Amino acid sequence: MKYIIAIIKPFKLEEIREALAAIGVQGITVTEVKGHGRQKGHTEFYRGAEYAVSFIPKVKIEVAVEQSMADRVVETIQAAGQTGQIGDGKIFVLPLESAVRVRTGETGSAAL
Repeated sequence: MKYIIAIIKPFKLEEIREALAAIGVQGITVTEVKGHGRQKGHTEFYRGAEYAVSFIPKVKIEVAVEQSMADRVVETIQAAGQTGQIGDGKIFVLPLESAVRVRTGETGSAAL
């Protein structure tokens, strides 16, 4: 099993969710996060005053899938989340040792 974490632009969330549902991904976890990479923030004006925004709002998507689906999920997230602009995000793929469904006690791939 693989654990996939993607940091994306917030306005791409719905498009990515629909694309993942289309390939059969049943469950995702979404968290609103802030951070910066190469962008290193930007400046904004509010009521005539300029101020620096160091951390950019992003969305973190977490998905646990069987190993055979991992590459397809990564490709789907990248295709749906890509704008071609700086700050599109990152995708991380980690090994997932085990999973347990709390309600039934199922383990491994059956718990996904």
